[in-house]
Amino acid sequence: MKKRLMALSMAAAVSVGLLAGCGTNSGGAPTPQDGKPYIAVVAKGFQHQFWQAVKQGAEQAAKDYNVSITFEGPETEAQIDKQVDMVNNALSKSPKAICIAALDSKALATSLDMAKSQNIPVIGFDSGVESDAVVATAATDNIAASAAAADKLAEAIGKSGKIGMVVHDQTSTTGQERRDGFKNRIESAYPDIQIVDIQYGDGDHLKSAEAAKSIIAANPDLKGLYGANEGSAVGVIMAVEELNKADSITVVGFDSGKKQTDAVRNGTALGAVTQNPIQIGYKAVEAAVKAMNGESVDKLIDTGYAWYDKSNIDTDEIKPLLYE
Repeated sequence: MKKRLMALSMAAAVSVGLLAGCGTNSGGAPTPQDGKPYIAVVAKGFQHQFWQAVKQGAEQAAKDYNVSITFEGPETEAQIDKQVDMVNNALSKSPKAICIAALDSKALATSLDMAKSQNIPVIGFDSGVESDAVVATAATDNIAASAAAADKLAEAIGKSGKIGMVVHDQTSTTGQERRDGFKNRIESAYPDIQIVDIQYGDGDHLKSAEAAKSIIAANPDLKGLYGANEGSAVGVIMAVEELNKADSITVVGFDSGKKQTDAVRNGTALGAVTQNPIQIGYKAVEAAVKAMNGESVDKLIDTGYAWYDKSNIDTDEIKPLLYE
């Protein structure tokens, strides 16, 4: 099975074609297939390559375990209410389990308490959920991963100077952990580095670019910028390119969509932490199958991360983890 996952990851030149498939959309309620146990999977969105790769892993697990899944998410990662509606619609179909990547760690609590009352196991993926209904969470160790990004940026700028941060949100566990993991490492280990501003861009490229440009405008001597997810990092890259600041501002990010990997290869960005999104999707559905069958599952399922930059981006170790 590990070989199959690796092959899938290496094939993750994830295209629009991945958006097609059984029971998948980003708008109306999907319909589960008949004749197999049904698991609902609700992601944060579809606008980034990351979620397309998560979907690929979830679908492979569904095939391996002979279950039916639906995979959906709102159009943008700012649509918290829409995600809540999607979860409630999924619950109305009486799934055997539900997997959720929460946009807001608290907004879904009532819905998931309802799932618990109906004996529907809840599996978190990518982001945790503040609910005791959650049986397990398959995710990257965001604290450790963002701290690793902080170390790389600190080393690149000589462990002194001003830096800024662009984060996708303040409401999801990933947003909070990737902000705090980075911020806390800088503040505790690098006293001569000053974080001058933390901006939020909803994971949207244009909003994140504007946020980065505002930090740069207010700090002409800025030495570094960190983008906390694919959308944030792409926005930071766009801002640095537009302002011709690639020679003076070091960019590090999180995730590995094509615009990020292109920027690393051409020198606009130093590097980033990449997750294993196919593994996240696979492990979430796998845990859901085990939970619905009454098997024990680990509360936290660490799906791993790795740092990549120009020196290793094309190595056999890193290639399978890129979702470009």
